Formats: sequence, C-alpha cells, structure tokens
Amino acid sequence: MVKLEVRLMGESQPVTEGEHKLIKPSTFDPVKGVIRIADREIRIGGPLPKTKKGEKLVRYTNSICPYCYALLPAIIVERDDKLYIRKICPEHGEIEEIYQGSSEWAKRIEKWFVEGRGPRHAYTELTAPCPFSCGLCPLHKNHTALANLVLTNRCDLDCWYCFFYAEKSGFVYEPTQEQIRHMLKSYLKQGITPVIQLTGGEPLLREDIVEIIKILREMGIKHIQLNTNAIKFARLYLEKGEEEAVKFARALRTTGVNTVYMSFDGITPKSNPKNHWEIPFVFEVFRKAGMTSVVLVPTVIKGINTGELGDIIKFAALNMDIVRAVNFQPVSLTGMIKRAERQKLRVTIYDTVKLIEEQTNGQITVNDWYPVPTSVPVSVFAEALAGRFKFEMANHPECGVGTYIYVHKENGELTYIPIPRMIDVEGFMEYLREKAEELKAGKHKLLVGTKILLNILKDFIRWSEVPSELKKSLPKLLLEIFTKQSYEALGKWHYKFLFLGMMHFMDLYNYDVERVMRCNIHYLMPDGRVVPFCTFNVLSDVYRDYVQKKYMFTLEEWKRMKGEHTLGEAIKYRRNNELIRKMTTHPLYLKTYGPFLEKWIDMYPWLKEHSRDK
Repeated sequence: MVKLEVRLMGESQPVTEGEHKLIKPSTFDPVKGVIRIADREIRIGGPLPKTKKGEKLVRYTNSICPYCYALLPAIIVERDDKLYIRKICPEHGEIEEIYQGSSEWAKRIEKWFVEGRGPRHAYTELTAPCPFSCGLCPLHKNHTALANLVLTNRCDLDCWYCFFYAEKSGFVYEPTQEQIRHMLKSYLKQGITPVIQLTGGEPLLREDIVEIIKILREMGIKHIQLNTNAIKFARLYLEKGEEEAVKFARALRTTGVNTVYMSFDGITPKSNPKNHWEIPFVFEVFRKAGMTSVVLVPTVIKGINTGELGDIIKFAALNMDIVRAVNFQPVSLTGMIKRAERQKLRVTIYDTVKLIEEQTNGQITVNDWYPVPTSVPVSVFAEALAGRFKFEMANHPECGVGTYIYVHKENGELTYIPIPRMIDVEGFMEYLREKAEELKAGKHKLLVGTKILLNILKDFIRWSEVPSELKKSLPKLLLEIFTKQSYEALGKWHYKFLFLGMMHFMDLYNYDVERVMRCNIHYLMPDGRVVPFCTFNVLSDVYRDYVQKKYMFTLEEWKRMKGEHTLGEAIKYRRNNELIRKMTTHPLYLKTYGPFLEKWIDMYPWLKEHSRDK
C-alpha cells in the first residue's frame, strides 16, 4: 500500500515553492484513508491479492477499481505464458485483466526499464498518492514528450469507441486563443523541445485553426502535429473542388503544421467506416499541398481490424511519398464493460505484433520491436556530447514499442527490412552508454565522435542485411543523428525509413500506476496543469471533464452564440449511397485502393466492372 504523510489542504489553493506556485489538486486524509478530488471522495486501500495455483508473481503495483476509483494494491502475475493484473476492491470484489499477451516477450521489453529523472517542472503539489495529484507533480518521472492541446470537443463523427465529443459530454469545450496562450506558457516552463499535437474532437472544426497554428509558431513550438480524421479535406475536394481543398491544406502546412496524425483503422470499408472512402481524396490534396508527413493511426480492436494489420503496413509502404509512419493503438476500453465483452475486444501489444509477424510472412517479427526507453542511451550520449540536458523518453516499457523498416521495392513487390536486422541495436545502445561515460570523464568529443563512426561501420552494421541502395547513406544518417542531434537529421531518417509504432493507452481494468507515473504524452489544461494521458482520459470525470466544465458552454449557450449549424446533427458527416458510389467510382479511389480492391469487391457491384476493364 502507498502511505503518504501529507497535511490537509484546500483544493485549488496555490502555494509557493521556489519561484512558482504549485496547484493543489486534491486533499488526503491519511487517518480515514480518503482522497478528496473533483468534488468526490475516493478510498485508498484493499487487501493485497495473492497468487493462485499455477501463477508466478512478477511484481507489485497499485491500480484502480473501475467502479469506484478506489486506489488499490495490485499484483501482476504470470499464468499460461501471459501476464495478468489483479486487484481486490473491498466493495466491488476481485477484478482481473490481461496485462500482456506473452510473459516471455514482456521480459524482453521490460529489461529496458528506466526509472526516469523527473518532470523538469512541477505544476502541482503532491497532495495525494498517484494518480490523484496530477499534474505534473514532483513524483512524476518524465518531462513532456508530446503535449496534446484540445482545441474543441466538437466532432463531425460519433465513433462508438471515442474518448469524448460534445454531444456525449453534454457541453462544448473550446478554449479561446488567450486560454491557448496561457496553456502554452505553462507547458514551456519545462524548458525542453516543445512538441504539440492539436487534437479534439475534430480540431479542423475550429474556424480560427490557421490563427492558432500561427500562435504556436510565434511562441516557439518546434513541431506541430494535427490529429484529425481528415474528412474536411475530402469534403472540400468533392464539394468545392480541388483548388479549395489544396489551398486550405497548404495554408495549414505553410503556417506551421509539420505532421498530420490521421485516423486510419483499416483498408476496407468494414474495418474503417470512419474515413475509408475519403482517404484517396485526402491523399491527393496532401500531395498537391506539400503535406508530406502523414502518420496513419489505427485503433486496433479484436475481430474488427486485427485481420488487416499487414495490409495497413502495405498501404503505408505504397504511399511513402507522404506517409512517414503507422502508429497502432490497441483499444482502450472505456466505460463499464463486462469481462466477457472485454475479452472479445481486448488486444495487447504482443497480440498485435504477433499478428503483424504472421501477416507480413515473418518479415517483421515480434523481436524486431523495441520499447520506447530503448532510446534513452541515445539521449544520454547526446547529453554528454552537448554538456546540457537532452530530450529523454523514459516511458514504462509496457506503454509502447516501435521499429523502423526499410521498404525495398522490386518488380512491383515489397520487401520489409527492419532496422534491427541491419543494426545490432542492443550492442549499439550499450556502446553509446560507454561512450557517454567516457565523455563525462573528460575525453575529447572529436575523438569519441570519430571512434563512433568507425565502430558503426565495423562492429554494429550487419552489412549482409543492408540493401545495396542503402549502403552508402546508412552510416551517414546514423552519424548525423548521434552527433548533430538535430531536428533536421532526424527528419532525414524519417524520410528514408517507415516508422511502425504502438502505444497501448490504459483503461480502468488494466490500470498500472507504475506506468502512468512514467507517462510522457500529456494534455495541457486551461487551469495551467499538464496531465498524463492515462489520467486525463481514463479518470475523465476527475480530470478532463471536471476541469473542462469550468470553461464550458452548455449546448444551448453554444447554439445561441454560434448558431444551430455549428453543433449536433448539423455538423455530423453522413454518407448516402449516391456519395459512396461517386467516391468509389472515382479514379483516385480506384488507384489508391487498387492492390486491395478484391477484398471488398462484392460490396460494390460496379467495382467488378472496373476489375474486368482492368
């Protein structure tokens, strides 16, 4: 159990620590074992679960009751070659959930565990045990790597698995430009390279989206990512013409959008009802507008799109002139869902990488993926070389994994060559740690840099696995990343390789406090706080909704201010059969989905005519 000696404090009364004031998000009564936060009381404590027959204890942690939010001791156990997390709520009984789909694979990734060095800047006082002092509190282990800035909770879709949108929330949250500036000022106190993701809802519903991007650039935001379903680009193309659509996309790009983080749940209409039909038009607009950094983001749901993971990678590989990455997100199961239903939908990171191995015929194996903190030795070395703090990603290994693949094209066939086949990743990371220690001990930087170049060539590149067209450029790309440590050097790498990432955001059933303490994907809040993803969205009525309601408009207020056409059914995007036929018979659709059309050709008879003509 977590025990804290903290004095009782009034909510939201700031105290001074050093040169800045800390927000007090909660109070804690250690005698009663009760946390008071967001107008509710949350109990602490419960019996420590015991291992059962056939189980092996992996570690202890803390978790949360999905029914009352009670903070509970929990265990992670190994059983039948899988990991499970179990907790016992005194009121609601035992709750167990799959934690990872392979215990052996979990050992492989968890060896990269890094403690983390703290948040760089604390915004809240540690008034209650984690996760009820967010954030970021002094106990947090990581600075922000990606800051989500919610521009609106309005959306032109209403997907069943979505975290939130206005009609579901019952209010409109849409921060003013002044509130946006305030949130950015708060974020910049961390003193690290600022990376912002504009998100929602659907951020492109903001009429002032270009002005907001200008504000971000003026305030020194280095990288701006737009999280969108991208439907607006297709609608402009189809309804107002290519010129208008390209003009809008180009305005976003030239103003400062670096990357479009785009929903893409699969290649078929069944798996991707969100934007399947619109993607060909979106891609055409992006090509014409110079928007050449797109990340495809599939939410992975068992039985819905788990049969298309290999095809999603193939689709990305065929469009590498604009697609830089695929970031798979195993679904986070929000709401009250019975265990049997959860088992039908739940997919872990291991399940996902194993399916990818099978669907790429072993070209991308489960061992080609590495957890996020594998990158820490790069940061340690860069810091030693520069003599100042460097951006570091010390997430919990169970939060996410990734790999890079080189796509070799020959005679119309694609071959995937993962970077771990070409480079001894583990040996090289250990080598960088050693070189960092040499630099700290006073060795000459030029001498160390030269030695690294020679050893990359001699010891760590597996030349027999490197395609001939890559043999000249690979050492140079690596050296630039590790010595220049620049945004531009990393950009060159991303235009040569396809990144495959995976982040499994938690829910109340598999919640692990050790993970959230190390989260580095955060949300900016209008009260000045910076809150981890898995408290903001999972404990939504304590963090996201509770704070946003203080800055909200009721649905009726919004309609009076902005008009009936800006909310509800009036902004929802609906397709009819006529529109679907128009899109699916368009040359752009036929070209974009050409290699895959046979998979759903029976849905649309007119596609068979195209197939015969071809």
